[in-house]
Amino acid sequence: MTPPSSDLDPSRRRRELQQSAADTTDVLVIGGGITGAGVALDAASRGLSVTLIEAEDLAFGTSRFSSKLVHGGLRYLATGDVATARESAVERHLLMTRIAPHLIRPLAQLLPFRPGLTWRQRAAGGVGMALGDLLRMQARTPRSVLPAPRPVTARTATRLFPALDPRGLHGGMLSYDGQLIDDARLVVTVARTAAAQGARILTRVRAERLSADGADAFDALTGERFRIRARSVINATGVWAGTLDDAIAMRPSRGTHIVLDAADLGHPPAALTIPHEGSISRYVFALPQRLGRVIVGLTDEDAPGPIPRIAEATEAEIAFLLATLNRVVATPIRREQVRGTFAGLRPLVDSGEGATADVSRRHLVAVSEGGFVNVLGGKLTTYRRMAEDAVDFAARIRGLDAPPSRSASLRLVEDDVLGRATVEEPDAGIAQGVAVTRAEIEFAVRAEGAMTTDDVLERRTRIGLIEADGDRCRGAIDRIVTQTLAEFD
Repeated sequence: MTPPSSDLDPSRRRRELQQSAADTTDVLVIGGGITGAGVALDAASRGLSVTLIEAEDLAFGTSRFSSKLVHGGLRYLATGDVATARESAVERHLLMTRIAPHLIRPLAQLLPFRPGLTWRQRAAGGVGMALGDLLRMQARTPRSVLPAPRPVTARTATRLFPALDPRGLHGGMLSYDGQLIDDARLVVTVARTAAAQGARILTRVRAERLSADGADAFDALTGERFRIRARSVINATGVWAGTLDDAIAMRPSRGTHIVLDAADLGHPPAALTIPHEGSISRYVFALPQRLGRVIVGLTDEDAPGPIPRIAEATEAEIAFLLATLNRVVATPIRREQVRGTFAGLRPLVDSGEGATADVSRRHLVAVSEGGFVNVLGGKLTTYRRMAEDAVDFAARIRGLDAPPSRSASLRLVEDDVLGRATVEEPDAGIAQGVAVTRAEIEFAVRAEGAMTTDDVLERRTRIGLIEADGDRCRGAIDRIVTQTLAEFD
C-alpha cells in the first residue's frame, strides 16, 4: 500500500471530510495549534486512526504569536521550577537534534553589562546561564549544537548587537538557545507529518459540542453540520478550551511583541536580553528574525473577559517594550519606527492566586465530566511531551490498543519547495524587498493547507506581520493562490 502523502490540499480535505462523517476514528483532536497538531502526530504514529478538526486555519491562535524560541527553561530556573526547566531542556534537545533540526538554529543571546544592571541581576544571569548549560549537558545536547556560555568584551558585545549604547558598557555574557525559523511553520510541519502518518487534518471545521464518543461539527466552507464519531476525544483548543467545557478555569495572559526593521538596530546577528528593572526572572528580548526584522517582547499581562478571535497589543505594552529597549541602545527607537505588533494569549490554567507571570507553565491532562480529555497549559517547546501524555491518558481511560509513543525519534517532513514548483518564475520574489518566492506561495496551497491569501500572508510566510508589506504583496499572492486552488476544483 502506498503511504499517505504529507500534502494538505483541497481535494484531500474534501475526501477526508466525507470519510470522517461516515466512519469512526480512534482519536478525534479538537484544535489545530501546536498542541493539537502534536497530539495528531503522536497518535497517528502509533498506528491509531486520527481526525483533527480546526475551526479556523492551522496555527491560527497562540501558536503563531510566540517569541519563536525553543528554549531550555532559563526563566524557570530563576523561579526555582527545576522540573519545568529540565523538561524544556530535554524537549529542546529532541527538537534540535532529531525531530526538527531543519526548522531550528542556535541563536546567540547577549546579556550586556551596562549601567543600571545590578550586581544581583548580573550574578543571577551568570549563574542561570551556567545552570542552563548544566541542563544542556544532562539532556546530552552537544556543544556543536549549543555552544557553552561565555563572557565577552564590550567590543564583541557591540559587534553582536550594533545598536547597543557603548557608554559604560563592560562587556556581557553570551549564551545560546534554539530559535525557530517560524513558529507557525512548525505547526504546519507537525500537521503535515501527522498527515503522512495517515491523520486527517481538517481546517475550517468547528466543533460545536463534545462528548466522550465524538463531536457535532460545522463545516464553514459548505455550511453543513455533521457528527464525527470517535473512540476518544482530546480537546486541545488552548485558551478556547472553556468554550467546550464549562468546568475549565483558564487564566489567559497576553504576551505582546513589537516588530522593528533590523536596519534600525544595525542588523544584529545576536539577540539581546534585557532584565526588567529590579527583576532576576523576567526579561525583554530583542530577537533577529527572517525578512530583515527584529521582534522585541514580551509582556505578561492578565487578559480577563471573553477570548478575542485575535488578541491585540495595547499602547501601554508597546510603550513598555520601547522603554525597556531604549534603556540599552545608543539611539532610541521611536514609536513611528514600530512596523508592526502581535499579541498572543497564553493558555494558563487558573491557580486562583498570584500574577500571571507566576502561574505554572506546566501542562495538565485531565478527563472532563463529559468523558473527553482536556490537555491544557504548557508551552511551545514542550508540545511533544504534552501530546504524548494526552494520548497515553486517552488510550488508558478509553481502552485504546496503543503502543508506546514514537514521537521522540520521528523527524518532521522536509520538502524541495522549488523543485516541486509549477508556477511561472518560481524563484522570483513576490515583491521588491520581500524575500519570499513565488514557489513558496504555490507550495503553501498545494502542500501546506493554505486556502486563502490571508492564510499565506499571516500563517505560511508571516509577511503580514508588517501591514505595509502585506498590502504590497497581497495582489501577487492572491493571483497565485487563485490559480493553484483552481487546479483542485
